[in-house]
Amino acid sequence: MTVVTIYSKPNCVQCNATYQALERKNIPYRVIDLTQDNTALDFVRQLGYQQVPVVVIGQKHWSGFRPDMLLGL
Repeated sequence: MTVVTIYSKPNCVQCNATYQALERKNIPYRVIDLTQDNTALDFVRQLGYQQVPVVVIGQKHWSGFRPDMLLGL
């Protein structure tokens, strides 16, 4: 199974909603705090995102709480 990576920041409502949606589906994920990891922040910016969460699954990625994208997992 491809690992779901969530690039996040503290106290992020959309991030928390994304975690909860994945937990309801029993999908494992890892969280990378962009306030603590400048390399990860650069990566997210290179992808073109300025809003968290940024969800990366293999070659697929998106930003924000996206129930439509999470349904396909």
